[in-house]
Amino acid sequence: MSAMPLSTSVVRVPKAGEMVAAQLRRQIVTGELREGDALPSETELMERFGVSRPTLREAFRILESEQVIQVRRGARGGGRVMMPDVSAAARYAGTLLQYRKATLADVHEARANLEVAAVATLARKRTAADLRALDDMLAEGEALLSDPPAFGKGYDLEFHRTLMQLAGNQTMIVLLDIVSTIIESHVENFLREHRGDTGAESKAAAAHRAHVKLVQLIRDKDAVKAETFWRKHLAQVKNFMIEDPEESVLDVLP
Repeated sequence: MSAMPLSTSVVRVPKAGEMVAAQLRRQIVTGELREGDALPSETELMERFGVSRPTLREAFRILESEQVIQVRRGARGGGRVMMPDVSAAARYAGTLLQYRKATLADVHEARANLEVAAVATLARKRTAADLRALDDMLAEGEALLSDPPAFGKGYDLEFHRTLMQLAGNQTMIVLLDIVSTIIESHVENFLREHRGDTGAESKAAAAHRAHVKLVQLIRDKDAVKAETFWRKHLAQVKNFMIEDPEESVLDVLP
């Protein structure tokens, strides 16, 4: 009886530069290396990892592309640790969505799904500190009602981020930050195209009233009503801002 053939697949062995980058990345994300810290000299790192200078510089290029280090060239150059942020992921996600010809409606729906879940969580678990943060946001928004561009571009986007941050799920916060990068570009384009429109102040006031109502539902710990209300509000925002259902991410990102 013949033996059954084994299924095989190509095993990719990581390059030395990728392995060095992985070790340095781990030291950064665990806090062993902190923002602003200078990396050891190339000579010291080459000796520590047992690699050549080209391999070490490949690792540096990987980490630079991820924006977790900044490398200065020259005799007094070297690597310095940067705080990881969402901008690199947002740029990549934006490129991917452009390639897939994603519509702005799709992006707004993604934001709605993230925020509605966060709002329900926040309504169930909110603390006195959460309510103070939301009340501060409402006061900031009220002060900007006479300046609709500042309300829309600054305060309104920050209100959405605050909801997600207070809900506390770090993965959802990062995902919303990525989506918000695209929505922020959409808002900027929208405000530029509608500069001087009559009724802008009344629209800002309507948005602020929606924020006030949501905060009250969160204060009341009414997760079901908060979720339902916020989904309806975000659907109205999407319908108001998207004049062409086929408008794509390509239309708002550089």
